Amino acid sequence: REQIRPYVQDSVAYVQQAEKQGKTILLEGQLGTLKDPDVGIYPFVTSSSPIAGYGTVGAGVPPYAIKEIVAVTKAYSSAVGAGPFVSEIFGEDADVLRRRGGDAGEYGATTGRPRRMGWFDVVATRYGCACQGATTAALTAIDVLGYLDEIPVCVAYEIDGKITDQFPNQLEIERAKPVLEMLPGWKCDIRGITEYDRLPANAKKYVEFIERAIGVPVSILSTGPRREEVAYR
Repeated sequence: REQIRPYVQDSVAYVQQAEKQGKTILLEGQLGTLKDPDVGIYPFVTSSSPIAGYGTVGAGVPPYAIKEIVAVTKAYSSAVGAGPFVSEIFGEDADVLRRRGGDAGEYGATTGRPRRMGWFDVVATRYGCACQGATTAALTAIDVLGYLDEIPVCVAYEIDGKITDQFPNQLEIERAKPVLEMLPGWKCDIRGITEYDRLPANAKKYVEFIERAIGVPVSILSTGPRREEVAYR
C-alpha cells in the first residue's frame, strides 16, 4: 500500500490538467475493434469498448484532444477463443506459422493455449481502422513471414456466391469465405532491420499493398519482438 500511495489520485483531473498543459497523453486500447460490444462480432466481445474514442469516457480525455490514432495490426492474423475467423488456416500451414510467430510462438501468454492462425485480413482491418478513426497504422511481426515463397492476403469475402470487400453483419460473417490474393515473398531473414529502405523489395511491396488496401498509411513496422526492432517510415 505504501509503495503505490504516491500514485493514487483523481485520474480524470490529472489527465485533464496534463492536456491543458500541452503534455503528451498516451492511451492503449487492448484487444481491438472486433471485440467491441457495439461494432464488434457479438457475442464474441469484451465487456467495455476498445475503440479509441472511448478514451474520452474511460480516461477523461476531451474528444478534441485526440489527435493521433495508431491502429496496431499484425502482418498476419491470430485469434484466441471462439468466433468467426474468415482468413483462418489449419493443419501444417497453421502449425508452421504458429511456431514462427510471436516471441516464442503464438501461444496464450497465461494459458499456453495455441492461438488460431490466419492470413492478413484486409476486409476486417479496413473496417477496424475506420471504426477507430485511425490516422496511421503499425504493422507488427512482418519478419515472421520471411519463410514463405508466396504470401496469401484475404482481400475480400465470398458470401453465398457473391464477392464483397465490405465487412458483413454478424449473420453473414458466419458464412463468409476468404478471397485470397498471392503476393511474392522475400525469402530471407529481416529480423532487427530498423531502416525501411534496407528491407527487401518484396517486403516493402507487402507493406505498401496493405496500406493501400486498408486506406491508412503504415508508419511503424516491427521486425521482431524486441522493442528496439522497429522501423519508422
